[in-house]
Amino acid sequence: MKRVIITVLIVSFAVAGLFAQELGEPDAQQLGIMEAQQKLKEVSVDKFEYEGFWISSMSSDEGYTTSRLFEGTPAAKVPIKEEEGLNIPDRYVLGTRVDFIRRGVNCFFIRPQRPIPIEGITKTVSVWVAGRNFNHTINLLLEDAFGRYYELYIGKLNFQGWKKLTVAIPPQAPDGIHGIVQRNYHYNSMMGIKITGFRIDCDMMEAYGSYYIYLDDLRAVTDLFAEDIRDADDMSDMW
Repeated sequence: MKRVIITVLIVSFAVAGLFAQELGEPDAQQLGIMEAQQKLKEVSVDKFEYEGFWISSMSSDEGYTTSRLFEGTPAAKVPIKEEEGLNIPDRYVLGTRVDFIRRGVNCFFIRPQRPIPIEGITKTVSVWVAGRNFNHTINLLLEDAFGRYYELYIGKLNFQGWKKLTVAIPPQAPDGIHGIVQRNYHYNSMMGIKITGFRIDCDMMEAYGSYYIYLDDLRAVTDLFAEDIRDADDMSDMW
């Protein structure tokens, strides 16, 4: 009986090892191919440096909002290496104040005056947030290459001080039509996503009085492989 149990266990571990090798362990050769076809780079999308470019709003029967710039920056923020020595302005953060009229299932928006395009194929989007330790949640609003609107949950705002929040952009479907499409080879003039703002969903138990939120340094990690792979003597199809 013991021999049978030992034999079953050995076979089980062997099968589990095979499945782990197939599903859990990456193929080194395939991984090399995937990495060779990507050129990931962290880029600055917006530093919230220009008064009036970002505006806030909410339903007038729920409350009203005010947005303005303040001098300051998160102490833990690490500059992008490629921007060092370029004297790019990075002096302000964006602050938004919300004054609630009544408690309810409220939300408010922080939007740029126009959508902000991101070059390449975006993998992640991050932003520094001071959420004032409320149970509200923040969502990223974007357009894909076809101009379709999407919302992605970033996280809760129940923390003190500054925190860098990051959201991954889901990969598009293989057919290039469904999901958040960033590239479709039938439409060469359309590629990437555009940031259209943020929506903050308010916790109903805390949607009264006043609320303050601060944003800084909107960034993206993007794949620029397609932009750099074209031969210098190749024609551009953007005509």
